[in-house]
Order: sequence, then C-alpha cells, then structure tokens
Amino acid sequence: MTTHTLSDLFSVPQLFGYLAFAFGVGCFLQKSDLRFKIYMAIECVAYVVHFWLLGVPTAAASSAVSLGRSLASIRSRSPWVAAFFIGLAVSMGIWLYKGPLSLLPIMASCIGTTALFFLSGIRMRLLMLVGTGLWVVNNILSGSYGGTALELVILSTNCWTIWRLRRDAVSRLA
Repeated sequence: MTTHTLSDLFSVPQLFGYLAFAFGVGCFLQKSDLRFKIYMAIECVAYVVHFWLLGVPTAAASSAVSLGRSLASIRSRSPWVAAFFIGLAVSMGIWLYKGPLSLLPIMASCIGTTALFFLSGIRMRLLMLVGTGLWVVNNILSGSYGGTALELVILSTNCWTIWRLRRDAVSRLA
C-alpha cells in the first residue's frame, strides 16, 4: 500500500482522479443507457491519465480498454466485440501483471464489458455494482483518493438510480 501526504491531495495525478470522479458520478446518475455509456467513456479518459501518473499500469490499461469498450457498446451488442474487449483486458492484465492487485481492474473490466454488451437498464447497473466493488479495493490499495471517493459515491449513486428505474417501472405498471 502506498503512503501519501496531505500535499498529495492536489497533485496532478489526484486532480485527474477528481475529474474521473465528477464524470463517474454523472455517469451513474443517468437513466438513459446511451448517456450512461458516454459519461463512462469520458470518466475512463480521466482514469487512464490518473492511474498512469500514479504508476499503476494495469489500472491505466484496464481503463483504456474500458474506454474503447464503452464507446463500442454504444454501437454494438455483438458477442464478438464483447469477446474482443474481454480478451484485450485479459491480455493487458497478463502483460502488465505485477501481483494480485493487478487482477482487480482486469476483473472489473471483464465484468463491465459483460454488463455493457449483454445487459441493459437495472440488470446492467446491478452487474456494474460488482465491478465497482473491485475498483473500490483497487483504488484504496493504489492510493487513489479521487478514485476511491468516486467508486464509493458510485456505489450509492448507482443504487439510487436503480431504485429510480425500479420506481419508474412500477409506476408504469400501475
């Protein structure tokens, strides 16, 4: 686990983490799957820079794969495209492996790919919660302040949006 000082809170790497935080929260507030995926892509760009600057290459690579995956999932629901992104995430994970911490973002990326390509609405967001849990652990152990805050807020934001989607579905049935 990396130790950081109070002055690190506003370092350049952490500022990119905070940018990812803002777009990540915006992402999980969206009830529209299209807007969800667009916000997620922007969040991923900030995360790539954030984790690269923190020196966590597997998280940076996983975020880059997630960026491509988020954009591709807007246009395609093809199992072949999903398999490509899962294979890419696993390949990057093998190439950049530096210990057990390296596995967390790769697993999160594979789970996110499955959610974005094969699910929608509430079910997509429920599976994304599992990936969020993996990112929480990764970010805590990587010393990512903005990333940890982001994923913790995403947990609650995503639950709230799931509740709103469920409420809307129930009111349509009434």
